[in-house]
Amino acid sequence: MTSDGFVTCLSRHDPKETMDRLVAAVAERGMTILARIDHAGAAAKFGMELRPTEVVLFGNPKAGTPLMQAVQTIGIDLPLKVLVWQDADGKTWLAYNDPKGLAARHGIPAGMEPTLGAMADVLAAIAKAAT
Repeated sequence: MTSDGFVTCLSRHDPKETMDRLVAAVAERGMTILARIDHAGAAAKFGMELRPTEVVLFGNPKAGTPLMQAVQTIGIDLPLKVLVWQDADGKTWLAYNDPKGLAARHGIPAGMEPTLGAMADVLAAIAKAAT
């Protein structure tokens, strides 16, 4: 993780398999997939090339709602999202924002640490399952 709370993980799988594994891991944990955005597919529709780049948005209102009740601006960073992309060397990467970093960004009050910790743990587990 970098100092700004951006977590990156190298995947052993290609981008499609990494994303498919990610989606499966999210579903296995009972969270809702809200969107799957294929940036490369969108670029291709306009005759532009982009290496595989995809984002999935997912969440669980039981975790996110209390955070938004505390500080509504965190809603710009929720639901959770994960990016999967292929770099110029053909390596596949997965990245996400650490919820603890998001909490600092928005000034989430003390007392929300258990929720933030649980979200961080779930993201780490999902990333591990996907990569």
